Amino acid sequence: MAQRTEALKLRDDELFITRSFDAPLSIVWRMWQEPEHMIRWWGPEGFTVTDLSSDFRPGGAWRVGMTSSMFPKSWSSGEYLEIEPQKRIVLSFAWDDDSGETVPTTITVQFEERAGRTTQHFHQTPFTSVASRDSHVGGWNSLFNKEEQYAAALAKGIQLPQLT
Repeated sequence: MAQRTEALKLRDDELFITRSFDAPLSIVWRMWQEPEHMIRWWGPEGFTVTDLSSDFRPGGAWRVGMTSSMFPKSWSSGEYLEIEPQKRIVLSFAWDDDSGETVPTTITVQFEERAGRTTQHFHQTPFTSVASRDSHVGGWNSLFNKEEQYAAALAKGIQLPQLT
């Protein structure tokens, strides 16, 4: 099982989460790069992605629609700002319409591999308030739980259906 790390709070307007996965970097990178993988793990636990489009290149747009038994369809979207293969992804993120706070933030995800394990460093900023930042901690950690489960399965050669 991958080691879990609690979210670190830096400034009031930023969030930083580090997670380690029992999977090589090539697998974790593909999970972010390829929509057919991303659709299987994106979104907090209990949510199912119903729509996903991703033009994985600098300047390319992405958009995700997801739903759960407790919430109506939620939409988030953004643009890939920078991509350094197998090292770093920088993207904008905002909730669409009434799905949540619509002020865009910037997400930077950095990757490193050691001994066949991948460490992922996630940074999101700026938030408009501490409450907004704190409301994202649980959602991202829940999403990373699904990412961890999917990465471990792929590393073992198991193809999983979409995780909820």
